[in-house]
Amino acid sequence: MSNLRAPRDHEVDLTNCDREPIQFLGCIQNFGFLVGASMDWLIERVSANLPAFVDREPDALLGEPLLSLFPETSVHAIRGRLQILSSSDGVERLFGFDLFSDGRTFDVAIHVSSGTIVIEAEPATRASGINPGALIKSMISRVQRTEGLEGLYRECVRQLRGITGFDRVMLYRFASSGAGSVVAESVRSGLGSFLGLNYPAADIPVQARRLYVQNQIRIIADVGAVPVPVLPELDPHGRPLDLSLSVLRSVSPIHIEYLSNMGVSASMSISIVIDGKLWGLFALHHYAPRYLTMEIRSATELFGQMVALIIDGRLYKEAKRIDEVARDLHDRFIAKLVAASPSLETISDFAEDMREMVPCDGFVVWAKGEEKTHGTGLSREELQSLTRFLNRAGSGRIYATDELSTFHPPAADYRSRVSGVLAIPISRSPRDYILFFRREIVQTVSWAGDPKTKERMIGPNGARLTPRKSFEAWKETVVGKSLPWTESELRAGESLRVSILEVLLRFNEESERQQHLAAQRQELLIAELNHRVRNILSLIRALVVQSKPSAADVDSFARIIGGRIQALARAHDQITSEQFSSTSLQDIVRTEVMAYIGAKQDRVHLEGPDVYVEAMAFSTLALVFHELVTNSAKYGALSDSSGSVRVIWRIGEDGACHIEWIENGGPPVPAPKRRGFGSTIIERSIPHDLGGEAELDFRLSGLRARFRLPSQVFHLVAIAPLPSSAATASKEPVTMSSASNLDSLEGLRALMVEDNMIISLDAEQLLMDHGALEVHGAASVADARKILDLHEVDVALLDVNLGSETSFALVPDLTRRKIPFVFVTGYGEQIELPEDAAKAGTIKKPFDARELVQAIAHAVTRARNG
Repeated sequence: MSNLRAPRDHEVDLTNCDREPIQFLGCIQNFGFLVGASMDWLIERVSANLPAFVDREPDALLGEPLLSLFPETSVHAIRGRLQILSSSDGVERLFGFDLFSDGRTFDVAIHVSSGTIVIEAEPATRASGINPGALIKSMISRVQRTEGLEGLYRECVRQLRGITGFDRVMLYRFASSGAGSVVAESVRSGLGSFLGLNYPAADIPVQARRLYVQNQIRIIADVGAVPVPVLPELDPHGRPLDLSLSVLRSVSPIHIEYLSNMGVSASMSISIVIDGKLWGLFALHHYAPRYLTMEIRSATELFGQMVALIIDGRLYKEAKRIDEVARDLHDRFIAKLVAASPSLETISDFAEDMREMVPCDGFVVWAKGEEKTHGTGLSREELQSLTRFLNRAGSGRIYATDELSTFHPPAADYRSRVSGVLAIPISRSPRDYILFFRREIVQTVSWAGDPKTKERMIGPNGARLTPRKSFEAWKETVVGKSLPWTESELRAGESLRVSILEVLLRFNEESERQQHLAAQRQELLIAELNHRVRNILSLIRALVVQSKPSAADVDSFARIIGGRIQALARAHDQITSEQFSSTSLQDIVRTEVMAYIGAKQDRVHLEGPDVYVEAMAFSTLALVFHELVTNSAKYGALSDSSGSVRVIWRIGEDGACHIEWIENGGPPVPAPKRRGFGSTIIERSIPHDLGGEAELDFRLSGLRARFRLPSQVFHLVAIAPLPSSAATASKEPVTMSSASNLDSLEGLRALMVEDNMIISLDAEQLLMDHGALEVHGAASVADARKILDLHEVDVALLDVNLGSETSFALVPDLTRRKIPFVFVTGYGEQIELPEDAAKAGTIKKPFDARELVQAIAHAVTRARNG
């Protein structure tokens, strides 16, 4: 500080000390001498006290060869030490060396400074009975036996005080802010303790910290000694000698004043350097001048280096243990997150897991401008302000502070709730965050004197600050700070950031892929549905057009077209049923027989192996057998009371299925004079649609028809049915074979609940045509309830799907009034009825008149019979 120049208007502050050129003071301590030589071994500098050690004047030596001062054996030894220097920052030493070949021994230190070979020597005074190597081995052995870091610290200062004899030995540990505290102390009785005191960063200037890393041992043998100048002060280029690595370097006047204020007469420091950084140092104080030999000092330097390794190992072991726990918590959290279909919105569901990884008082997920808060938190306006501040802190990295209000002034308003924040960005645009909050912890910090009280004075080079004159414990209350975030917590936060982004990215990619596939499937489904609807409409149109010529009147036309549409509907039910992916040929024939001539089913005999027809052939075969059954019932073997029909099929040598329809015992069947649409369906459908063959033979004894189904439309092994619920499997739709024989609804008052007006009108007409007295139509549950309140109703016909609701809601109303009901559905057997309607009858759309009447009659009869 004494050489620091300051303009008149320059404000003096605590950072002025950082600019003091302490390595260029141009002086050494007086317990040794210094000689500087060029790389060609000419003397460039000597210390002014050289005549006290050798009978030569400094001025007479400058510019002379080094051999004019030292004998050749000494120069040779110095050359050898320079040869083994590991780097320009290294120092080599000779202990007990006869430097002048006159019997006097010196301890010599050699290093290179900016092209100058610096030779420092001090008289050697070896203590009897002390082996420095064995001494350090014993010290380290005792240190390694300690438990925990605090025990290690205590043993280190005790060992150092024992071998150095200093009154006070302290272990001083630095914080990330540059300030430090005394974490261990061994002190002579009768002296006060500095243990637990804190020292501000300004007490050890920046350049001093650098020197502590470069030159890891430093002794001040006598604070009151007069410094010895190095001559000349400047070289021919006007540069002072850099004494950064010097073992004799004199002391800054500021530091001398500092030590004097503390009453210290001698001091020594041993640096603890971990990963190239100044982690801490051993500070040794003595209250009288005290000198240690270079050999003992070198031994304590080695002790400091070994202690640094031990501390580093224990810190690493503890950090590893903490990291392993954090990693286990992290892995469990990520497994839960992956299993839960992760999204920004669902992350807050795992607040407790994350708070276990990073302990905090409050937790917030800020995603898409919305917050989800757990524990101590902020208002929405405060969060918005904080996230804007975080947006400026840089994307792609976590942000952590334990004194938020220092960097974000609005946080001063809520520092009692939130003083520390750890922010993890989990998206880019907009930026979303996971925020961990910590409350303010009001602390009382004990300083070695008031860290702000340095007096301003005018020195030879302008204004400067003097060191504190009082080192009594000074307590300061610190507010606006939380517990600091540890390195392991910061690592856990970074791991969370990376993992959450990776999980969300993969999930979003998978979601996008699934959405794309769903969109493709939807497009295909729409196209297929459009194709099928057009085909169905075309088929219905063809049925209408082709059925017209064979109808004698409107009623017969309605019966013909209705029967053919019902055949298609039954085939469609078999295609879409959950219980079948294919169905047997026997079931296709039996379905048509039961639907049209249920009372004569015992006159139709089916014979053949188990043949299962593929879904693509259902509609064709259903129409063919529908026409055969209806023709037989009208004109053939089933039109009277004595005829019968045999349907026989077998697998031929060609692998095809050969089917024969044989009618016997009925009236003679002459060949038709013209081919109607029914005959056309029988003769052409299988060849045209399935690639098979068909042949009709009209005999007097009855019709004979032969069909050949190619192997690709059937198989001989049943495909296992898909699982269905018990409720679905237990329901049997009402068919003509199981319905009552009643075919009249005479005098009944009916409720028809149907949201499609045309279907409702059709059903109403059917009911009226079969004797119903009244039919009340309703399009919704609400309308139906109004009708029930206003009118007497004997039976209800309920369409299941009413658009935005179902008719299931009416079941309690009807049950309470003891009104029987029948469900009408387009879902086929897939419908699952409510438990209180499980026994209700169901009929499937499209329905014909007889099926509808039979179902209603069956329901009414069952209700009347209890």
